[in-house]
Amino acid sequence: MKIISRHFINGCFVDSHGQRTADVHNPATGELIGRSVRGDEVDTERAIAAAKAAFPSWSKTALEERKEYLQRIADALTERMDELVAMTVAEFGAPASFAGYIDNQARDFFLLAQDVLKPENFEEVRGNATVTKVPAGVAGLLTPWNGNPWFIAGKTASALAAGCTVVIKPSELSTLESQILMECFEEAALPPGVVNVVNGPGSVVGNTITRSPDVQKISFTGSTKVGKQINHDSTETMKRITLELGGKSPTVILDDADMNKAVQFALTAGLINTGQACIAGTRILVPESRLEEAKAALKAGVEALQIGDPNAPDTVIQPMVSQGHYERVQSYIRKGIEEGAEILVGGEGKPEGFEVGNYVKPTVFVGVTNGMTIAQEEIFGPVLSVITYRDDEEAVAIANDVEYGLHAYVYGEDQDRARGVANRIIAGRVMINELFDDPTNPFGGFKMSGYGREFGVHGLNAYLETRTVFAN
Repeated sequence: MKIISRHFINGCFVDSHGQRTADVHNPATGELIGRSVRGDEVDTERAIAAAKAAFPSWSKTALEERKEYLQRIADALTERMDELVAMTVAEFGAPASFAGYIDNQARDFFLLAQDVLKPENFEEVRGNATVTKVPAGVAGLLTPWNGNPWFIAGKTASALAAGCTVVIKPSELSTLESQILMECFEEAALPPGVVNVVNGPGSVVGNTITRSPDVQKISFTGSTKVGKQINHDSTETMKRITLELGGKSPTVILDDADMNKAVQFALTAGLINTGQACIAGTRILVPESRLEEAKAALKAGVEALQIGDPNAPDTVIQPMVSQGHYERVQSYIRKGIEEGAEILVGGEGKPEGFEVGNYVKPTVFVGVTNGMTIAQEEIFGPVLSVITYRDDEEAVAIANDVEYGLHAYVYGEDQDRARGVANRIIAGRVMINELFDDPTNPFGGFKMSGYGREFGVHGLNAYLETRTVFAN
């Protein structure tokens, strides 16, 4: 069992002032695999002070120097990659293939950040004005548990490239993964105070960061409820904020689609990370005239999914991250039944043979109307809702009839028609007929899915302020 009792502050590991502890369990087996000591306000203030002291010199570093430090972090992650992937499987429960993908991309964020470090992204001359982009200041980075290394890396890479110093509060459900990243930051030998990490709950560590007058920028990924509170807390000190919040993404299957291919696409989109993903396409919109065909394909597709050991190469369905989250997903399945939706496949309880661990049956509801709770609220588990529509106009209306606007998917044979539907969906990102990730293009949401954009030049700009100087 691994004990995590120190935070990474001012370039080194320091004992925690806070003394409350939390156990870490393997979600697939229930085994106790770690224990962490949680930081408190004192630990967090120390980290903020270190970042504040380091900012003046770090913000003035040359772009080539920042590239070198980003490369050092990437190299350190490469050396620890096998260990990081294994820990993501053990602590989060992610299938090994998915853990490998997100952890390797976490490393790649630091390499991609080098590409945006170009002089033209920081200064331009417009007539008799020089427009300069300058680092915003100390950045507070608050990350979730569903792929925590990926989120830490994406935010940190952009912030460091911009010239900001950072204080990171990882999810308290990801302490063991975060420890490996902290050790990589130490190995990279950045100047003291440039990167600081404090483990602890959002109600203590997170609140201290968001309310501190010495933090100028917040980037948060998590629930809309918490995002609203962060937004409120940050107004007193006029922080710059990026919020990537919840989603209830639609997958629109057009009536010209090959249904078997479309359903496979919809299941892949809906069960990304076993539904523990803000971009999961958990509302499947099907033409009314093809419902029975879709139901047959969905039932067969779900029954063929491999549930099991996250280390097995063919595992698709993983356990929920914690017992508490398992219970939350079960409550939504019960709510769907209570509100009159019909279970096509799956249902309450654990899959047969998986009484140990936080496994949920992959569940598909039919007979769902868009006003039902399961069609409106983010469940964050393997629970999909099939909703029928009559024509493209109604499909777009249903797709947009939620408070979220993060992501969407469209599947159809006619590319122009599919693009026309995609262009009318209110979402920050829409994918047509394929599933891929491009961390060089902007990502973020509309409506209650937050605001601001991450990745690439847009992610860099989120950590920069603009100064205009006029001269004859």
